[in-house]
Amino acid sequence: MKKYLLGFVIISFVVAGDAFAGSLTKRDSAMMKGEQNLLIAINTDNYGLKTSAAQILGDIKSEKAVIPLMRMLKSSDDENLRIIAALSLYKIQSSMGMYAVRQAIRFDDSPRVRKMCLNLYLDSEKQEEAAARYK
Repeated sequence: MKKYLLGFVIISFVVAGDAFAGSLTKRDSAMMKGEQNLLIAINTDNYGLKTSAAQILGDIKSEKAVIPLMRMLKSSDDENLRIIAALSLYKIQSSMGMYAVRQAIRFDDSPRVRKMCLNLYLDSEKQEEAAARYK
């Protein structure tokens, strides 16, 4: 009787594990679709949708969003969009994105955008120094 009970418990865990693994892949799939929709939303003409998508992509640290955000930072006519793009790149913390933020400090036409990019870049440098100090 104990053998059968033990077998039943083991089979229950295996079945539950398979069901749990299946739900994780569905969740991952939904996350990928959501990220893809946000990447599409960055390229729309709708200002609110574009800004929200850029912010969310930064919050989820989407590596796929680095190039579109860099494009937004460099070529958008609206300085608020450029600031949001810089902030999202800062949140993602990719070396390529932070390089674009550093370039905006030097070359952006807006003093407001340059100042925000400088603040973000300096904060990023402080974080790197602190992390190196505690290694």
